[in-house]
Amino acid sequence: MELAILAPTIMALIFVSIQTALWLYGRSVALNAAQEGVSRLRMVQPTQYSPAIGEKVRADIEAYAQQLGGNSLGDANVDSPAYNDPEGQVSFTVTGETISLVPGLTLTVSRTATGPIEQFEADDE
Repeated sequence: MELAILAPTIMALIFVSIQTALWLYGRSVALNAAQEGVSRLRMVQPTQYSPAIGEKVRADIEAYAQQLGGNSLGDANVDSPAYNDPEGQVSFTVTGETISLVPGLTLTVSRTATGPIEQFEADDE
C-alpha cells in the first residue's frame, strides 16, 4: 500500500528534477552565448563600430547559440546588440525554448549580458 502512494510521488519528483535541470541548462546556454557576444563586440572601438559589424557578430552568436545548445535551446534568437547604450556599454539578449518533457508546454528563456566597451586612448605626452 505504501509503495502505491510513494512510487508516483518519487516519479513526479524525478520528473520535475529532470525538467528543472533542462530549463537551467537552457538558461546557461543562452547566457553563455550572450556573454560571448559581449566579449566579441566590446573590443570594437566606438569610432569603428557600424550596424554591419553588429549584425555580423549577432549572426555569429546566433549560430554559436544553436551549436552550443543543440536541442537544449531550440529556436535560439539573438536580438540586435545595444552598442554604446547607455554610454560605454554593449549588451546582447539571447532567447530560446528549452526542452519540455510535457507535450504542449513551452518553456522560454531569455538572458541578457552587458559589459563596458574597451576604449583605448592615446597618451597625451
